[in-house]
Amino acid sequence: MKSVAIKDEYITLGQFLKLADVISTGGQAKFFVQEETIHVNGEPENRRGRKLYPQDTVKVEGFGEYQVTRS
Repeated sequence: MKSVAIKDEYITLGQFLKLADVISTGGQAKFFVQEETIHVNGEPENRRGRKLYPQDTVKVEGFGEYQVTRS
């Protein structure tokens, strides 16, 4: 599992995908979350505005599993 560190209290799923190098631009997030299988803490998720907090886990089909940490 890869760790992705954030500075703030939370990060949105769309911002997270860019920070984790899953997508290259923020504009891709809307389409990416609709077309790909993403699970947050084991639950399916398709909202790019979903807030992620430290200790949350994100699994992106074809890319791997990530854990949000505080930097």
